[in-house]
Amino acid sequence: MTIEVCAYSLESCINAQAGGAARIELCGGLGEGGTTPSAGLIEVVRQHIDIDVYVMIRPRGGDFVYDFFEEEIMRKDIDVAKKLGANGVVLGVLTADGQVDVARTKSLVEYASPMKVTFHRAFDLTPDPHKALKAIIETGAERILTSGQMPSAIEGLDLLSQLANESNGSIEIMAGGGVNANNAAELAAAGVHSLHLTAKAFRPGRQKYFPENISMAGQIPDERSVLYSDLALIEEIVQVVS
Repeated sequence: MTIEVCAYSLESCINAQAGGAARIELCGGLGEGGTTPSAGLIEVVRQHIDIDVYVMIRPRGGDFVYDFFEEEIMRKDIDVAKKLGANGVVLGVLTADGQVDVARTKSLVEYASPMKVTFHRAFDLTPDPHKALKAIIETGAERILTSGQMPSAIEGLDLLSQLANESNGSIEIMAGGGVNANNAAELAAAGVHSLHLTAKAFRPGRQKYFPENISMAGQIPDERSVLYSDLALIEEIVQVVS
């Protein structure tokens, strides 16, 4: 059972590796659900991390229907990830009606080669998951990250099990969304091939002065805290599924 940690910082990547994770999904844009990280972060992470690093290729938050210029940005970001030593990238393109855009996704998968590609949770916004599974296999992506089209993976357990069975070795199904040590064994028993988690925790930030009436927070409770992937949480889930 492969454990992948979604990380937004070098600290989280170091903890992921020390805790026994096999792969990192490296992201920026926490408040937007994950966007392409900076070149600086990719380079420094690659200098300090030996396990596989997959870089998020998502030019903005919001939906997954991209125009010509956004697709060009994605290609440039793929170039950067490749140059800086990423093992793979994470991406996904949909059509306006929520279908997998096979032609454009396949083109990006081929462009990213020899890096491998994970199709991210845009999958969970498609109207027919079984049709989407076949479409993503057609694109050449190596895995799908999904919560089973539910708010959390444990709630999507039935669909995750169906997808793992239907994949029949053609593509990897990775469960993500609320994954933790309490539900990891049940998810693994459903037949998924890997687990994706942030192992998030918060510690006080370094800054001491804050105006009371100003906040720039998104998903982070407030800017007085720093989100990171907790080593103990990662080790706990690795022990559960090992």
